Amino acid sequence: MTRNTRTRTRRTVITATGIIGGAVLALAFPSMAGAHVGVSPDELVAGDHGVLTFSFSHGCENSPTTALRITMPDGLASVAPTMDGDWNIEVERGDDGLVSAVTYTALTPVPTDLRGAVSMSVGLDESTPESLAFPVVQQCVEGATEWTQLAEKGEDPHDLDAPAPVVSVTETAAGDHGEHGAAAAADETPATSPATDPVGIVLGTGGLIAGLAALVVAVLAYRRRA
Repeated sequence: MTRNTRTRTRRTVITATGIIGGAVLALAFPSMAGAHVGVSPDELVAGDHGVLTFSFSHGCENSPTTALRITMPDGLASVAPTMDGDWNIEVERGDDGLVSAVTYTALTPVPTDLRGAVSMSVGLDESTPESLAFPVVQQCVEGATEWTQLAEKGEDPHDLDAPAPVVSVTETAAGDHGEHGAAAAADETPATSPATDPVGIVLGTGGLIAGLAALVVAVLAYRRRA
């Protein structure tokens, strides 16, 4: 093998490594950033009703999801889980008779590469606090993940490893019509829209661009020496 041939071979290996690395970043970073339990909508009006959808797109370390246990925060006037043929539903109540937790158990474990979602109707009153956190325990075939972390004042929730889903509560705006306004907002929010993270998308795109750049440089170098 001549020296020029060995040089071209090394360039080919480097180029392939760059492309593979870029592809891995493009695929892995959005997936890692989106690996959490989210809630939609993330804002409700005080004294109103709304339907909350809790969704996830990953299991525990790639193990299929078997159940979600969602703990109810103080300040809810009512909770009504949505019937769903894909999940068994167990409701826990406190001494006051109000729903304290809801466990959704999948009839068939949800594969790690598929999106799963459960929902419930909640009622708020005028004394509901400005923020409602819903700690979630995600049970999997192997292991579990507790999405229970809350951001401190001034802390970015995106910096947390396992943030709890949080819903903000706003005051009733002039011209709103109570439940009708909340229902309209819920209708405008696609329940099947997967959660995305702009940081993950940017990083993934950057990795892909880096891989393509390596390919272009290698091709130009080869043509100059051909």
